[in-house]
Amino acid sequence: MKLGKSLWMGSLLCLVLAFFVSSVSAEATRIGIVDFQKILELSNAGKAAQNEINAQGKLMENELKDKGREIEELEKKLERESLVMSREMREEKQRDLRIKVGDYKALQQKYMEDFKMLESRVINRIQKEVVGIIQDYGKKENFLMIVEKRSGGVVYAQSTIDITDTIIQLYNDMPSSAKTEAAPESKPKDTKKKQ
Repeated sequence: MKLGKSLWMGSLLCLVLAFFVSSVSAEATRIGIVDFQKILELSNAGKAAQNEINAQGKLMENELKDKGREIEELEKKLERESLVMSREMREEKQRDLRIKVGDYKALQQKYMEDFKMLESRVINRIQKEVVGIIQDYGKKENFLMIVEKRSGGVVYAQSTIDITDTIIQLYNDMPSSAKTEAAPESKPKDTKKKQ
């Protein structure tokens, strides 16, 4: 589904470019690409962000390892002493161990979520800064369009090639009856058998 949408968007982008490049002034015919992943890997801010993310990840990993070793020790101790314990004592120790294992799994899940949020927050910050730079550069260097290499999303485009407002106006001007004919409502299928 995602690949089909990407192909459709790519085809639409090519069609729009082919249609409108001829109408755009000759001085603004440059199209550029930007590889955001490369910026993350090679820029100073990207390297600093990677170091920050890795350091936080190491702290989380070390704490989880400590908790894991603690659980292993409790398991070994319970296994060694289970034969000399009363049944009630053994059940209590097993219950305590299950609670510690549950706490460990909950902490592991929390750290995974925290790590993803940190990574997302840092990457979004860098992306926002980079997009501002790209937009300024695109205007200064008179680019027609700048596209992100991996996702194909438009990072900068001259307003003269944006036809969104025109499409909205055409859609708004379309009579209501034509809208329903163009996009008929989907009716739920009757799954009951007729008798």
